[in-house]
Amino acid sequence: MEYVYAALLLNATEKDINEENVTAVLSAAGVEVDDARVKALIASLEDVDIEEAIATAAVAAPAAAAAPVAEEAAEEEVVEEEEEEEEEAAAAGLGALFG
Repeated sequence: MEYVYAALLLNATEKDINEENVTAVLSAAGVEVDDARVKALIASLEDVDIEEAIATAAVAAPAAAAAPVAEEAAEEEVVEEEEEEEEEAAAAGLGALFG
């Protein structure tokens, strides 16, 4: 993850994202640099517009965050329904005692 952060930092400061600069940022942060990972990062970012990727991710993030909330609400609803059914069954059992 620190490799991506280094690329984002270089992008934010409008520096070239190249092997030398990424290595320098990581070294300054006290990270033991893996040259193969640096090369892979540079190769993967070759045709990527980072600003566009950030803008796209910022739009997609709220939708992705809403999914777990909706799932949790559905689970709570199921639990509430099960509790109501248990209460009704208990009430029916008590009715048989007195009825």
